Amino acid sequence: MTGKFAVKFASALTLLVVTVLLKAQGFAQTTPGEQTPTTTPPAAQQPTAQKPDTSQEPADEESMRRKAKPKDYKNWNFNVGAGANLDSGTTKTWVRGGGFVATAGVARNANKYLGLRADFFYANLPLRDSTQQLAQATGATSYALDFTLDPIINVPVTKLWGGYVLIGPGFYHRTGSLSGDTTVPGSACNGFWIWWGACSNSSIPLSGSFVHSSVNSFGYNFGGGVTRKMPSGVELYAEYRLTHGSHNGITTDVRPITIGVRW
Repeated sequence: MTGKFAVKFASALTLLVVTVLLKAQGFAQTTPGEQTPTTTPPAAQQPTAQKPDTSQEPADEESMRRKAKPKDYKNWNFNVGAGANLDSGTTKTWVRGGGFVATAGVARNANKYLGLRADFFYANLPLRDSTQQLAQATGATSYALDFTLDPIINVPVTKLWGGYVLIGPGFYHRTGSLSGDTTVPGSACNGFWIWWGACSNSSIPLSGSFVHSSVNSFGYNFGGGVTRKMPSGVELYAEYRLTHGSHNGITTDVRPITIGVRW
């Protein structure tokens, strides 16, 4: 009995040990191994986009507004020139062409295209030989002083070349004197004496003042020119102008062609 009991007890104990070992092995396989905790570094923070500082924008805009844009024109232009006269109208009948002309002017510009120009002209009006014979004079002097005020339109073509046109009113003062005249006072007037401005009631004045003439008239003028800018900034110009004045049917016509400089 004792031997059988011992055998049974040993068998039971062996079975228990095996069972315990199997369960322990199963528990080890099902239980996850100890994991070393890993610390995940926090995601790198993206730099926050900085908003542009707009606090200076109004000041910058204001400063840009205050900065004056560089002008591509001058407020004032001055010009001087000289040339010759081409007569026209009734003046051409009594005056030969080619008389000396001198001019000076000033312009006030509103922008690079528009301005207002004032000019003074001196134009020598030499009488024809046939005119002096008709006036029975051995010599004569005759000239005109013109004052014009014109809107001017400038036309830039390139950086060096340009042009302009102008048109406006004018005042014309023509004067002259005869020397060695033998005309009899009270004689009937011919075409020259009418243009000369000496006739009174269709006859030569008896006072003899007819040898001196002075005629004032208002009228118009128009013309244009071509300009060439030089390295110094001064412009050369060539200009053609037609002027016409009239008073009581007496006309004065001058067509000056001038070459000069303006700055």
